[in-house]
Amino acid sequence: MNHWLMKSEPDVFGIDDLQQAPGGTDHWDGVRNYQARNMMRDQMKKGDLVFFYHSNCAEPGIVGIMKVVREGYPDPTAFDPEEKYYDPKSDPDKPRWYMVDVKFVRKLKRNIPLAELKACPELAEMPLVRKGNRLSIMPVTKAQWDFILSLE
Repeated sequence: MNHWLMKSEPDVFGIDDLQQAPGGTDHWDGVRNYQARNMMRDQMKKGDLVFFYHSNCAEPGIVGIMKVVREGYPDPTAFDPEEKYYDPKSDPDKPRWYMVDVKFVRKLKRNIPLAELKACPELAEMPLVRKGNRLSIMPVTKAQWDFILSLE
């Protein structure tokens, strides 16, 4: 099993939105970065655990846990001109963008803020805390995962 961190702005799609979705399950669409796309398309597997991270808000941080319940498949928002994430260069016969389905597992006992994560030497190699890393999806090692859960 792999571990991941996925970022979303809470005013666009937050942990509460996922929890309230039918069956606590929704698709993770709109990713338009090739490196993040490759992780969803090629590496995320059913059963992988994911930290839900609230970004671009008053206190960015890890707020919950979700699970991958459907592996990468073409993101239909790329093909629809009415959608926010429409990409006119994406072709349904040769999709450029992918998504996964995720299921709410639980909220953390508290928001673990980015500032606190950055202050932990145990997480110094985590992409999230390294300067200049802006990816919305990133791998988390088992040791990092366990350490972050110990901060709850």
